[in-house]
Amino acid sequence: MAYPTNLLQPDEEVVLELNPHWKYLFWPTLILVLSIIGGLFVLNQERVVQVPLGLVVLIALGWFIKRFILWRTTTFILTTDRCIYRSGALVTSGVEMPLERINTVFFQQTLFERMLGAGDLAIESGGETGKEYFHDIRNPPEVQHEIYTQMEANENRKFDRIGQEAAEGARAYSASTAQTGPITVAEQLEKLAELREKGVLTDEEFETHKANLLA
Repeated sequence: MAYPTNLLQPDEEVVLELNPHWKYLFWPTLILVLSIIGGLFVLNQERVVQVPLGLVVLIALGWFIKRFILWRTTTFILTTDRCIYRSGALVTSGVEMPLERINTVFFQQTLFERMLGAGDLAIESGGETGKEYFHDIRNPPEVQHEIYTQMEANENRKFDRIGQEAAEGARAYSASTAQTGPITVAEQLEKLAELREKGVLTDEEFETHKANLLA
């Protein structure tokens, strides 16, 4: 089930969209197959034997269907801005973590899971929950690597935006000075304070410009 594009932010793109590993369906599938085989062996037996095995087949089928619906509606999504986890058909739950708030990504695999290419993922963030766990993730080492790659790319884009805003602010400041003519030191300090409040200038840059003006 593809993640709805209308829920993406402007310029946000989906990088990974994964349902749980097929290991999630292993036991329901195995029990269903074994119960069907057992049911076929007792087709010619007495009714007292057929009825209990028929109930076993129905229970196994119901478990498989329920598990399959959960598998189909559980999705781990990595975008250029967020990690998103959604689960459930009738009752849906979800978790969203901005990449800039993620601190560490852990994964864990048993020997059997390494052979299958499955495992568990844990993401530690600066949110209220602290750490989120995701089970039966496909290729967790690759997912971990891709999360770190997108975190770095997201950080670089943030610095690029700050640089662009700083350049635009500097151009606007120069244009304003050229139009109004020379301004007093107090007026220049006021404009610098405005640029700092808007995030165009850092505290260190503000103090440097301030010291130059006062000198």
